[in-house]
Amino acid sequence: MNDDAPDPVSPALFRSPLLLSWQSSALLVVDVQTKLVPEIAEHARIVWNIGRLMDGATVLDVPVVATEQYPQGLGPTVPELADRLTKVEEKIAFSCGACGQMFRDLHEKSIHQILVAGIEAHVCVLQTVLDLMTESFDVFVAVDAVGSRSDIDARTALDRMVMAGATLCTTESALFEWCEVAGTPEFKKISALVRQQAPDT
Repeated sequence: MNDDAPDPVSPALFRSPLLLSWQSSALLVVDVQTKLVPEIAEHARIVWNIGRLMDGATVLDVPVVATEQYPQGLGPTVPELADRLTKVEEKIAFSCGACGQMFRDLHEKSIHQILVAGIEAHVCVLQTVLDLMTESFDVFVAVDAVGSRSDIDARTALDRMVMAGATLCTTESALFEWCEVAGTPEFKKISALVRQQAPDT
């Protein structure tokens, strides 16, 4: 036996289902509306992170769906995000689960992971996350892309989501999980998103 012979290439490990996959996930943007956003703590950073997630989803062909809560009273999606959306579902229920066909359509596309971003964390986001898990979706929540008017509401909501089985992540970790590998044209675009300068808050 030749001890100097190179080792055969070892096959990669199976990819964990606990990681986001661009092939089987969608981004849900919840109620980022003109009359709500100014009241949210660190809203500039939250909207910026949601925009980065939307741009990353576009690069990697991840579907993006969005909702608005009673837009007649709370206004439309903020302009900096609205330009990236092709369709927005209106609702009056707090949970996006009221937009049932939107999620049935995702199921039909073999999407079983939902990355959630938006406001408010303790109302529409929380109720949506719990309803989505009831429908057997694997739910991820981008903690730097959700918010509430008060910190204690946001923190308590995130605690409840975790205890119920949701997975917390950040905008950058989600982008790199979707991207999965370096050295591709998509990776270069994701890297550019990650290097963007955060807005002043």
